Amino acid sequence: MKHTHTEQEHCPVTATINLIGGKYKPIILWYLTKGTARYGQIKHYINNATPKMLTQQLRELENDKLIVRKIYPVVPPKVEYSLTKFGASISDVMQEMYKWGKEYLTNQGIEVNCEMYKGNK
Repeated sequence: MKHTHTEQEHCPVTATINLIGGKYKPIILWYLTKGTARYGQIKHYINNATPKMLTQQLRELENDKLIVRKIYPVVPPKVEYSLTKFGASISDVMQEMYKWGKEYLTNQGIEVNCEMYKGNK
C-alpha cells in the first residue's frame, strides 16, 4: 500500500505506525525476525488470520519494502517471505514495544498471551 504523505505523516511516530500498524503486521514482522518462512508457516503461527487478511497484510508489507517474497518455479509453487534490510531494522523497535506493552498489561493485571509472547519465551 503506497502511502500519501500528509502533514501528520511528517511525524516519525505516525510514519512508523502507518508502516507496521495492521491487524497482523507486527506479528508477521516479529515472526520473520526469526528467519525466512513460507506462507503456511506464517498462517500456522497466526492461526486466527483469514487467508484473505493474511495475504493483504503480507502484500502491504511487501509494497512498503519491509519484506520480500521469493517465488520458486516449482509445482506446487513455493513462496518464501523474509525481511528486507529495511524490515530487519524495525526489530529493536518492536522488542521495545513488546517490553513496554508487557509492562503495561502486567500492571493492569492482564496476562500476556499472544503470538509474539509464544515466540518470546
